[in-house]
Amino acid sequence: MSHSLKEVIQVFARLGITAFGGPAAHIAMMRQEVVNRRRWMDDAAFLDLLGATNLIPGPNSTEMAIHLGKHRAGWKGLLMAGILFIVPAVLITVVIAWLYKEYGSLPQVQPFIYGIKPAIIAVIIFAVFPLAKASVKNNLLAIIAVIAVVAALLGLHEIIVLFGAGALYAALTYGKDRLMLLQPLLLAATLSETRIFIIFLKIGAILYGSGYVLFAFIETELVDKGFLTTQQLADAIAVGQFTPGPVFSSVTFIGYQLNGFSGALAATAGVFLPSFVFVALISRIVPKIRTSKLFAAFLDAVNAASVAVIASVCWQMGRESIVSWQAALIFIVSILLFWLFPKINSALIVVFGSFAGWLLYML
Repeated sequence: MSHSLKEVIQVFARLGITAFGGPAAHIAMMRQEVVNRRRWMDDAAFLDLLGATNLIPGPNSTEMAIHLGKHRAGWKGLLMAGILFIVPAVLITVVIAWLYKEYGSLPQVQPFIYGIKPAIIAVIIFAVFPLAKASVKNNLLAIIAVIAVVAALLGLHEIIVLFGAGALYAALTYGKDRLMLLQPLLLAATLSETRIFIIFLKIGAILYGSGYVLFAFIETELVDKGFLTTQQLADAIAVGQFTPGPVFSSVTFIGYQLNGFSGALAATAGVFLPSFVFVALISRIVPKIRTSKLFAAFLDAVNAASVAVIASVCWQMGRESIVSWQAALIFIVSILLFWLFPKINSALIVVFGSFAGWLLYML
């Protein structure tokens, strides 16, 4: 086994069990690992992969993990990074789904979530500033980034923000061009394992945006048709929040409620399979994009808008999470830890937030 592949295994095996907080937080942790600590690439290269990830459907942080694995260790790295980032969350979710189906309730995890969220915001902030510096290469990109932040905060869908920023900058810099994205739409017939697989394959192949967009799709596909209850969907959202790794692992919980272990396996395979395919295809294209002035300009603006979207997510998370002096204290201490120890492993910040949240919540 090559040294590079061993590094990929080490990084993503750890992130698979410590990366809490959603895509923005996961990407911040990945940046700390591969740019700050291990020097696999610089911020500019990281941003190119992030921009490319945001242009394709599917779970962003999972696709970013797959991209980084491919960059570091080729096709074996692509597979190992994706699998190791996904599997721990899926295994934890299967256990929770079994307990839920047996006993009808979720474990009491609110005290731990209480502290994780403000700590995660500190992780994101310390990733956004260097990425913003690398992505804003001129005054026009700075203006577009500001517009993107405002648009995202006003609720404009992030894919419109990303493609809009790219098209605007490319048009202003090198003239007009058009990008077309074909989105496959697959239809299903019965709620067997095959039907479950196809439903989630469709979602994984066409979904842009956060995990909350995923839950909107699931509501349409399963809740509205009577296959899943609203309470089960709400509990699936909770599972996605308090387990590590991708939020999309909550589909494992949903698949289990629909058809036991085989349903969990079908749902998980369906929703994540498109990510491996899309990244494998686009990883060949990204280097070529940089050789075209028009598409390089498009990617530059997408990179800036990607950072803007992450910043807006951070702001929204802060408004929702830092609503008490206890949460504010955890956030401030997390910021100080990053400030005093720039190379500290972000997983330690998450652990600190979790136990501090539990202690303060109990008090």
